[in-house]
Amino acid sequence: MRFKLFSRFLIVVAAAAMTFFSPMSTAQGADKYLEISPAQPTEPGKTEVLEFFAYSCPHCAVLEPLFAKWTKALPQDVVVRQVPVAFNASMRPQQQLFYALEAMNRMDLHPLVFQAIHEQKKRMFTKADIVAWVVDQGVDKAKFEAAFDSFGVTSKTARADQLTTVYKLQGTPSIAVAGRYLTSPSEAGGYQETIDVADSLVRKVRTTK
Repeated sequence: MRFKLFSRFLIVVAAAAMTFFSPMSTAQGADKYLEISPAQPTEPGKTEVLEFFAYSCPHCAVLEPLFAKWTKALPQDVVVRQVPVAFNASMRPQQQLFYALEAMNRMDLHPLVFQAIHEQKKRMFTKADIVAWVVDQGVDKAKFEAAFDSFGVTSKTARADQLTTVYKLQGTPSIAVAGRYLTSPSEAGGYQETIDVADSLVRKVRTTK
């Protein structure tokens, strides 16, 4: 009798755990995206696309070339911004790396960072790791360090943290559209599916302006 009761208890606990850890995509069912509540303000007259990513995220590395290809074909009234996410202090240097490359107009190195981490297995967790790699790419060390530690980069990392919070981000990669919708591989069901869902949301927003 005790064994039966214990077995039933385990079943109840397992069911509760499955409910707690169930994908957030169930909120929108077949739509494969989440609605942001409250909706976030965006630039008037534009359709904003935000890509939340982390260099250390292997899923982000897979999505990166698909996202880059898609955004090149978007209409001019669609504004695309990439947001490096730091869920903890150890991720901060990579967040600063993105904004330092942006400040130096060296975004050609952005996809190479993913390759260095995930294909070449380079250590890029600290400022020293990052500076060493960047210098190997032919970037001036002093100029990069100045950009890395600049007020502008610090301000942008703070804004990235704010966006991560207001969008209630649970993981990366995630794509937000028009401050109202959020999709990701877990919601959409795959990497290309994420791009397809984001594209349909962009078209939906642009046709209802």
